[in-house]
Amino acid sequence: MKNSNKLKIIPLGGLHEIGKNMTVIEYRDDIIIVDCGMTFPEDEMLGIDVVIPDVTYLVENKNRIRGLVLTHGHEDHIGAIPYVVKKLDMDIYGTPLTIGLLENKYKEHNLSKKRLHVVNAGDTVKLGKMEVEWIRVDHSIPDSTALAIKTPLGYVYHSGDFKIDMTPISGKPIDLARISEIGRKGVVAMIGESTNVLREGYTMSESKVGETFNRLFMQLTENRIIIATFASNVHRVQQIINSAEKYGRRVVLSGRSMVNVTETAIRLGQLKVKKGTFVDIRDMSKYDDSELVLITTGSQGEPMSALTRIAYGEHRKIRLTPNDAIILSANPIPGNETDVSKVINRLLESGAEVIYETLSEIHVSGHACQEELKLILNLVNPKYFIPAHGEVRHQMKHAEIAEQMGIKPENIFIMENGNCLEIGQDGAKLVGDVPSGNVLVDGLGIGDVGNIVLRDRKHLAEDGLVIVVVSISSSGEIISGPDIISRGFVYVRESGDLIEDSKSVVKKVLDSSTKKQLKDWTTLKTEIREELKSFIFQATKRNPMILPIIMEV
Repeated sequence: MKNSNKLKIIPLGGLHEIGKNMTVIEYRDDIIIVDCGMTFPEDEMLGIDVVIPDVTYLVENKNRIRGLVLTHGHEDHIGAIPYVVKKLDMDIYGTPLTIGLLENKYKEHNLSKKRLHVVNAGDTVKLGKMEVEWIRVDHSIPDSTALAIKTPLGYVYHSGDFKIDMTPISGKPIDLARISEIGRKGVVAMIGESTNVLREGYTMSESKVGETFNRLFMQLTENRIIIATFASNVHRVQQIINSAEKYGRRVVLSGRSMVNVTETAIRLGQLKVKKGTFVDIRDMSKYDDSELVLITTGSQGEPMSALTRIAYGEHRKIRLTPNDAIILSANPIPGNETDVSKVINRLLESGAEVIYETLSEIHVSGHACQEELKLILNLVNPKYFIPAHGEVRHQMKHAEIAEQMGIKPENIFIMENGNCLEIGQDGAKLVGDVPSGNVLVDGLGIGDVGNIVLRDRKHLAEDGLVIVVVSISSSGEIISGPDIISRGFVYVRESGDLIEDSKSVVKKVLDSSTKKQLKDWTTLKTEIREELKSFIFQATKRNPMILPIIMEV
């Protein structure tokens, strides 16, 4: 794309999806990146750990990158950074807790922290021909911000994730005055989160959950209380601690991420805890059930999380009893409903009491509902509007609301990842695409698992594997075999006839092949695979992966 006096906005993640948020703001030779998040794999992405954005475009233009600026410390906004910085060594700016959580990740990945920079709400950093200002907003994690990016064409306002909470746990409400000032100065484009746009009205205050905790602690005086929530929801953890201290309970943390985030938040002054409140998980047995509250990860039914291991009796330190009361203080993320239901059912089977969102007000969202979105649109008053952070239905609804607020339909852009919006004095238009998509992380491998590998994994998972082993001499004589090995297809000891018939099919292929063909292993493997595939399908109506192995003896 040719450099010009035009502003470009290029989303690389977070559009037509929930998570993996990443946006490129570009003016002439300067590029600023907003957020760099990950998302969890879909069901068909077998064996994949996390999914991160494709940064091919940024790698190709890395000399123009002036910095990565972060809105807050949730995984869908910072989770991909340890993988991306291995390709893009750049300065990264974020608020204290955001950088603190990122430092934990850097430690795990053995990365240098030299290019991490702490900023506070109200700070401004000049990056090339653009300036970035961090503006305080309310969200479910402290130190959350919106971004006002000053460009030669006017401000770009990036909402980050937010809600409007007039009684926030931090005591510092969203800076509506500054947002209004930015709006009066002139906002050329607004990128607005759409996560809760389908909900009418306003999002409840986080303090409402604290009232519910107090009520439950009063009721469950004899029970051991176990509360599952997001590790990053520091405000929620603070309210659990407040209730525990009020009712004379000690707090036990379970789950590595819960321990890491809590320790970081305490170190940075984002969590207030009285001396003696925390008890090491190894010392729980010294206290009665009525004296304890456990805070754990696993509110989304994640297979390896602490709560799931507790539910299935696999946790090393925690065993459920009928005297336990488990509170799930989080809504299932779309797609996680089945996993959460399984965990709830398993917990109930243990005889414990389970309290979840549909039964009590134990969770409020950290995202703005329709009336809050309208207020921000009114204050920012952008010329162009880009609904972001949502699936198509969220983006479409947010676009509809923006139109109701007076933004011209032709000035609203429902974009996809990779689209390039070009804004100039003469208007705005989509001008093409850049590479985008999913990069799959499997263990230490980044991007080395693609559609073909996933297809094979799906095939193996659904139909199993049949291995055919034949030994052939260098002169083309069959020395031994064929032997049939089954994995995930049939149990060999109980399927003797099928295995013997399969051997016969392979023998026919071998007998019908000339010595020349026996030496042509590629052709021979193909013939074995095709004949055996046809036979097995006719016999079982199943289609396992067939892997012929020919050994030269």
